[in-house]
Amino acid sequence: MPTITLSTDTKDSVLNALKAKIDSGGAAGSIKIYTGTKPAGPGTAITAQVLLGTLALSYPCGDVVDGALTFDPITQDSQADATGTATWARILASDGSAKADVDASVVGGQGFMQMNTTSVIINGPILINSCVITA
Repeated sequence: MPTITLSTDTKDSVLNALKAKIDSGGAAGSIKIYTGTKPAGPGTAITAQVLLGTLALSYPCGDVVDGALTFDPITQDSQADATGTATWARILASDGSAKADVDASVVGGQGFMQMNTTSVIINGPILINSCVITA
C-alpha cells in the first residue's frame, strides 16, 4: 500500500483544521461512545451500534503540538445510557455535527481514545482517560 509522510508543520495544519471544526459551534463539543463496528466515517449513519453515553469536551477542545491533537480534560458521563463494550466514539461539534470517528481502547491499548475500562454498565460512570489524534 502506498504511503505518504507529512512534515510536522503540515500535520499540525491538518489537526488544527480538525480542532477548529470541533470548536466551530462556539461552545464545547461532545464525544458519543458506541458499541459495535465503527462506520466508514463520521458522515455514515449509526445503525446497529448502541450509544453507551455522551461526554462533554472542554472548550476549546485541546491543543495541537508535534503532529498530535491532545484533548483537554473530558467531562465524564455519570450515568451510562446502556450496557456494552465501548469500541469506538464519534466526536461532534457543539451543533451536533459529526467531525471524526475514533477507536476506543483501555489505557495502554491501540485506540486514539483511551478509557479506564471499555466495559460500560447502564447508569454507571464513563471516563475517558485521554484522547489523542495523531496525523
